[in-house]
Amino acid sequence: MSHLGPAEARQHRLRWVVLAVLALAQLTIVLDSTVVNIALPSAQAALHFTDDNRQWIITAYSLSFGSLLLLGGRLADLVGRKTMLIIGLAGFAAASAVGGAATSFGMLVAARAVQGGFAAMLAPALLALLTTTFSNGNERARAFGIFGAIAGGGSAVGLLLGGVLTEYFSWRWTMYVNILTVVPALIGAIILLAPNRSEHRPRIDIPGTITVTAGLFALVYGLSNANTDGWGSATTIGYLIAAGVLLVAFVVIQVRSKHPLLPLRIVLDRVRGGGFVAMLISGAAMFAVFLFMTYFLQQNLHYTPLKTGLAFLPLTAALVAAAAVAGPQLTRRVSPKIIIPLGALLGAVAMFLFTNVGVNSTYVANVLPGLLVMGVGLGLIFSSAQNISTLGIRADDAGVASATVNTVQQVGGSIGTALLNTFASSAATAFLVGKALTPQNQALAAVHSYSVAFSWATGIFLLGAVASAIVLPRGIPKGLSDVDPEGAPAIMH
Repeated sequence: MSHLGPAEARQHRLRWVVLAVLALAQLTIVLDSTVVNIALPSAQAALHFTDDNRQWIITAYSLSFGSLLLLGGRLADLVGRKTMLIIGLAGFAAASAVGGAATSFGMLVAARAVQGGFAAMLAPALLALLTTTFSNGNERARAFGIFGAIAGGGSAVGLLLGGVLTEYFSWRWTMYVNILTVVPALIGAIILLAPNRSEHRPRIDIPGTITVTAGLFALVYGLSNANTDGWGSATTIGYLIAAGVLLVAFVVIQVRSKHPLLPLRIVLDRVRGGGFVAMLISGAAMFAVFLFMTYFLQQNLHYTPLKTGLAFLPLTAALVAAAAVAGPQLTRRVSPKIIIPLGALLGAVAMFLFTNVGVNSTYVANVLPGLLVMGVGLGLIFSSAQNISTLGIRADDAGVASATVNTVQQVGGSIGTALLNTFASSAATAFLVGKALTPQNQALAAVHSYSVAFSWATGIFLLGAVASAIVLPRGIPKGLSDVDPEGAPAIMH
C-alpha cells in the first residue's frame, strides 16, 4: 500500500466501513424507487390525479435518473467521485423535502424528476467507488454480493417501509424518510472517502450528452404517451421516431468523438455487455411485480399498505440469500453464462405463476410461491451482473462504466413500467367492452390486466435468458476466479 497517500490508505484500511456507507447511500436510491409505490393510492386520493397519470410519479424519477446517468458518471470521472457523491446526496435530500410538501400532482412529479437528477450524480459515484475500493476477486465477490442484495432487496424493503409510513403516518413520509438515510451516508462520505479525480481530466462530450439525454427522454415519453393517447397518435409516433434518430446519432457521435461520453470499449466487451443486457431486461420485468402486484394486493385482496409491504418480505429474504450468501460463492466457481440465464429463467417462472392470479386468489397459494422464485432469480442476476458489468475497466472510465450499469437498469425500468402499464390498461378496457360496469366486472377487468402484464413480463425474462446466454462468453472472467481461501476449485464452463 506504499503507493497510496494517507487518505487513500485510510479508506482502504476501513474499506468495509466504506462499504457500509456506500450501501446506505445505495439503499436510499433503491428505497425511493419503490417506497412511493405503496403510497400511490393515498397520494392519488390526496392530490386528485387519474389512474393514467399515476405512472408519472414513478416514470418521472426513472426517466430523469436514467437519462442523466451517463453525464453523472463522466462528471464523477472529471470532478471526483467523492464530490459527486456528496452533491448528489445533498440535492436528493432537498428534493425529497419538496416532494413531501407537494400540494399538487405537478409539484410532486417535478420533485420526483429532480430527485432522479441528483440520484444520477450519486449512483455512478457509488458503484465506481465500490469497483475501485474492492479489486481482489474474493473481496470483490463478497462486496458486490452485499451491494447486489441491497440493490434488489431494498426495493422490497421500500414497499414494507412505504406501508408502515403510509398506514401510521402519511404518504408524505415516504419522501421525508430519505432525509433520515441521507444524513448518516453524507457524514460517512465526508469523513471516510479520499478525494479523487482523473489524472487525464476527461472532457465532456456535449453532442453525445445532448443526443443520449434527449433520445432516452423521447423513448420513455413516447411509450408513456401511448397509454393515454394510443399507439397510433401523432405524438406517440413522433416521440418514438425522434428517440430512434437521436440514439442512432449518439452511437455515431461516440464512434467519431475523441472524448466520447460512453467509450464503446466499455459496452462492446462481451462480459460487460452480457451484464448490461441482464440489468436492462431485469429492470424492465422487475417493476411489473412491484407495481402490478402492489395494486393486486391492495385493490383485489384488500391488503392495507403495511400488510402489502409485509407480503413482499419473502421475496427480500430469498433475494438476500441468493445475492449475498450464495452469489459470491457461485460467482467465483460458475460462469456468468450459466448464473445469469438461470436467474432470468427463474424470473420467467415466477411471472408465469403470477399470470394465474384471479379474483378468488389467495396469498399463500397464488402469490407467495412466485415471490420466492422471483427473489432467488433476481438475487442471482444482481450479484453476478453488477459485478461483471464493471470488471476490468480503466480507472478513468470507472464513473461512466458504473453509470452505464445504472442507466440500463433504470431505462429498462422506465420502459417496462410504461410499456406494461400500457398493455394492462388496454387489456382492462378491452375486457369491459360490451359489459356492464358493475363492481364485479371491474374487479375481473383489473385482474385480467395484471395477468396480461405478467404474461409480457414472462416473455421479457425469457428474452433476457436467451440474450445473456448468447452474449456472455464461456468460462469465468479473469478477476473473478481467484483461488478460494479454502482451496475450492473453480468450475469452468
